[in-house]
Amino acid sequence: MSDFLLRMSANKASRKIIQTLRLPLPLPPVLSRAQGPWQEHFLAGKTAFIASGPDGVLAEGITNAVESAGGRIWLQGKSAEPPDSVRPYGLIYDATGLSTPEQLEDVYAFFHAHVRRLPGCGRVVIVARPPAQSVLPLCRTAHRALEGFVRSLGKEIGRKGSTAQVVYVDNGAEERVGPVFRFLLSKRSSYISGQPIHVSGLVHHPANTAYVKPLAGKVALVTGGARGIGEATVLALAREGARVIVMDRESEIAVATQVAQSIQGTALVCDVTDARAAEIILEHVREHYDGLDIVVHNAGVTRDKTLGNMTKDQWSMVLGVNLLGLIRCNEKLLDSIRDGGRIIALSSVGGIAGNAGQTNYAATKAGLIGYVQALAPMVASRGITVNAVAPGLIETRMTAAMPMGTREVARRLCSLMQGGLPEDIAETITFLASPGATGITGEVLRVCGGNFLGA
Repeated sequence: MSDFLLRMSANKASRKIIQTLRLPLPLPPVLSRAQGPWQEHFLAGKTAFIASGPDGVLAEGITNAVESAGGRIWLQGKSAEPPDSVRPYGLIYDATGLSTPEQLEDVYAFFHAHVRRLPGCGRVVIVARPPAQSVLPLCRTAHRALEGFVRSLGKEIGRKGSTAQVVYVDNGAEERVGPVFRFLLSKRSSYISGQPIHVSGLVHHPANTAYVKPLAGKVALVTGGARGIGEATVLALAREGARVIVMDRESEIAVATQVAQSIQGTALVCDVTDARAAEIILEHVREHYDGLDIVVHNAGVTRDKTLGNMTKDQWSMVLGVNLLGLIRCNEKLLDSIRDGGRIIALSSVGGIAGNAGQTNYAATKAGLIGYVQALAPMVASRGITVNAVAPGLIETRMTAAMPMGTREVARRLCSLMQGGLPEDIAETITFLASPGATGITGEVLRVCGGNFLGA
């Protein structure tokens, strides 16, 4: 499962030899990932360059978000030109006021002037209005163009471990942007790049948002929590204050129990395909906790075969675990999730782009996206958000079993030129589970390193 090229890239001597000899090896960047719990001032010592296009309305809110995280600000047109020695950790552009494609010249000018000063593992974020909400063709053109710009820029700066996103903000949802910016500017988003992220006003935003131990007092359930992404999610949620139920099948209960004991949580033997799964979960909640706030639907299986060779059992098993069992369980849990709760389901880039030999898996992961999009507005009045996370290639036991050639190609088929880690998914889930993520619901957040296919 070890990435040989990534290990060579992390070794300064090996990297220098390869570069000196001009060997045709695509050395991936070593990503800077966060360690430990969320911090209030994680941008201390870092500078963000901020520019606002014509009639932009979010520069002040963005500035406040950066400064609240301890960062320094250079504001184009209002601050003296920064010396060449200042390298911006973040480049942020407020494009909310764009109304014509000609104004994209300003976007070009800002990033052209500063992108080469961006250090390794830097951040680019553009904020704009959702194209679909523009009734004027030229306005919609300008805002939709930003997605293509960001996807391409992410592929250019990904060679240095840097990322780029566009955040589309609904009118009236401006106050929800701060926590989203804090996450995207943090090291916890290091494997997310080239993504359009929609912030809406559908769900009520809390008056105060905690940035340290944001999940204190919350009770979370993680299905398939014994290993891999599930285990990493359990640890991340607990680290931020949640009390976590580690749910898995009977064959994994020994491991699930160890994980639960390590975070002072509880283990639960339950198969999501069991018709009584929801009742078993709620009995456990009543016995050990005072309610349920967060549900992470992580349990899933693969049974890969081309469609002509796929047996009915292989089709039905994947459909039952990944989709039908999840939906049946979730529908019965809905009334018991407290107001302000969070539901997060694990989809996949495979459900967006498709993979040969995975008609069963891709169908279930695409189906989950449809389910999330339809359910979100139905529970918004209760302050509950519903989202999907779509991982790309993540280094787990499942990917370790892939043929070496397939795995190696998959690692390089993204802007960051490497597979992600379970912790990358866990950090994203933890953010979506936090009170500050109320602006994101009914969305699919792809954690794929800027995958070249389908994302």
